[in-house]
Amino acid sequence: MIDLRFLRDHPDIVRDSQRTRGEDPALVDRLLAADAARRESIAAADALRAEQKSFGKEIGAAAKEDRPAMMARAKELSERVKAAEAAQKAAAAEVDELQLRLGNVVEGAPAGGEEDFIVLEHVGEPPEFDFEPKDHLDLGESLGLIDMERGAKVSGSRFYFLTGAGALLQLGLMQLAAQKAVAAGFRLMIPPVLVRPETMRGTGFLGAHADEIYYLQEDDLYLVGTSEVALAGYHADEIIDLSAGPRRYAGWSSCFRREAGSYGKDTRGILRVHQFDKLEMFSYCLPEQAAEEHRRLLDMEREMLAAVEVPYRIIDVAGGDLGSSAARKFDTEAWVPSQGTYRELTSTSNCTTFQARRLRTRYRDAEGKTRFAATLNGTLATTRWLVAILENHQRPDGSVVVPEALRPFVGHEILEPAK
Repeated sequence: MIDLRFLRDHPDIVRDSQRTRGEDPALVDRLLAADAARRESIAAADALRAEQKSFGKEIGAAAKEDRPAMMARAKELSERVKAAEAAQKAAAAEVDELQLRLGNVVEGAPAGGEEDFIVLEHVGEPPEFDFEPKDHLDLGESLGLIDMERGAKVSGSRFYFLTGAGALLQLGLMQLAAQKAVAAGFRLMIPPVLVRPETMRGTGFLGAHADEIYYLQEDDLYLVGTSEVALAGYHADEIIDLSAGPRRYAGWSSCFRREAGSYGKDTRGILRVHQFDKLEMFSYCLPEQAAEEHRRLLDMEREMLAAVEVPYRIIDVAGGDLGSSAARKFDTEAWVPSQGTYRELTSTSNCTTFQARRLRTRYRDAEGKTRFAATLNGTLATTRWLVAILENHQRPDGSVVVPEALRPFVGHEILEPAK
């Protein structure tokens, strides 16, 4: 959630942010009015409580014959206090409800929706084939790496088996990412994949896209779509020490997404599936360090993409495609030859203090005062990367060259079609 003090001091900035996101700026004015009403209700309740306390002392010092009338007045005051406290509670609930609906304040992202991104950089050249390139599923099936048919038989559409070298390729990709993260000072974590509602809500995932999350009603738990959720909740309700610099974690887990509303989109292969593995970086830092940390996470993604030798571009994601928690997000999109376009492989988001404010994750500044930390996240590897690796490294005979960095994990330089 955003800082109410910032909202009061800079309402026009927040209104502009809402417009950049393609959302209603009038929500800002509703929240300002609710906040004013809440503060008035606090003052009214405090005044009545003070009056009640003072009157209680008067009763104790009053003459016996005056006490009946004073007791009646005390009862009236008690009822007024109860009513004022109820009004204060209702006003606070209204503020909380509106505050949770307001997205983070956008910082530098272009306005617009999914197609209004700005391309910041191209890295590498798309390969030129003198043959018709196969898509990743044809390659995966002929090489004995992917089995969609049996995945659907066992679990339904958008499920799959990674088999043989396909499993080794994913494990190698994740292991390489884990090694790079640890070498860069990230603490490797294998977090829970089931989280409580307050953790999911605190990270901002129970908003407009809540229908994409798997929910276990009997247990009141959610399956995560990213390790970001558990890692954001790791320090909830804590005061953490950031005096030595940012705290950096790398979470390796399976992730789950219902893909609600995506019927007919990317139904072929493993581009858009219900279950996948991912290694997610997550940082806690001082708010003034957040922009620099964001660049650091993007550089980590660059290094990993260079290791698997795929051409890609970096885009500045538009406000309407950010998600409620992010103030700014950069995506890296790899070239997919069979589609003749770039597709997302990673993203990294600066969530400023938005998540930490919801989850009450704080640090002490130089004066010892508690303040909310900034949080950031970035993907370092995920199952989807296999799409770009297979398609960009294919050869005319249907074989695929394994990127050099992954060969120690896979055990092969070239993956040959299964006999």
